[in-house]
Amino acid sequence: MSVIVKCKELVQQIYEQMDASHDFQHIERVMMNAEAILQTERAADAKIVKLAVYLHDVSDAKYAKDKSAQNAILEQLSITATERKHIEDIIESVSFSGGNSLEAKTIEAKIVRDADRLDAIGAVGIARTFAYGGAKGRKLYDDAEQARIHMTADEYRAKSTASVTHFYEKLLLLKDLMVTAKGREMADARHRFMEQFLQQLTKEKNGDA
Repeated sequence: MSVIVKCKELVQQIYEQMDASHDFQHIERVMMNAEAILQTERAADAKIVKLAVYLHDVSDAKYAKDKSAQNAILEQLSITATERKHIEDIIESVSFSGGNSLEAKTIEAKIVRDADRLDAIGAVGIARTFAYGGAKGRKLYDDAEQARIHMTADEYRAKSTASVTHFYEKLLLLKDLMVTAKGREMADARHRFMEQFLQQLTKEKNGDA
């Protein structure tokens, strides 16, 4: 069994316990995005990219109190200490954290981050936003709520903003934060779709459509 297949099997049971915004289908889509970007970034280490994709949400702070699950899986994989550190660094740089992301220093980190952020925008991104909001009991929208521009990572996670507010605090910002050429290309149409969705939503909630 390859190390990638083993990693997939170990993480799948964890993601199957999460809500639809971060389930294993999310991981599969991020993997497809990463593979598309890998086609244009051939100098990247595909094994590292794929392992980081599988592991990047296992110990997500939204669902886990610590990194015990991530560490337990890494310890079962036949990888070097250098590879493990690289994977851990990639995972640390993926999180948006209210606009306080760590720098993606390697091409592998840039690929994984773009691949994950692509799944946060477009039609799927819209669906995931409302899936997560529903799981957390959040409002669909709140016209009295102001989107925050400057906030710490803790402030970003602490406030249960309405789902539509999340578009302005994160999703609409991601297109311009893509760091690979393919990521920027893929993000463009998805970003436009979100803008169209928000325009239609505004019409419908105002009784204009």
